[in-house]
Amino acid sequence: MNSKKIQWILRIAMGWIFLWAFLDKVLGLGFATTPERSWLAGGSPTSGFLTGAVKGPFAELYHALAGSTVVDWLFMMGLLLIGLGLITGMKLKLACYGGVALMILMYLALVPPANNPIIDEHIIYALVLLVLARTD
Repeated sequence: MNSKKIQWILRIAMGWIFLWAFLDKVLGLGFATTPERSWLAGGSPTSGFLTGAVKGPFAELYHALAGSTVVDWLFMMGLLLIGLGLITGMKLKLACYGGVALMILMYLALVPPANNPIIDEHIIYALVLLVLARTD
């Protein structure tokens, strides 16, 4: 398999991760978000994570952001635009760097990671996005 095909597969897979998170939170498809907690049903797409999962030295800052309408919109538009950018290839570098920023923010919300003292999936995703941005 040539490198362009591998890049395409990684780009689509990473795009689908972001787009799926957006769709699940908007529609409450029952995976990470139940229908009654969906954004369309009036739920906050950020409050569950920011109040329940966040720990570590930045927890107080993240807890203060939980449920904010501005934070909800920024997060959801980030998921949507990063996902669409990766899948379509439009504004790919911007989508990749936006994804890296989002992954770093999510990583910092969970410091230290639960399953490894240094690296978790957010860092791996960020590294994949950096590679995609640099090979475009």
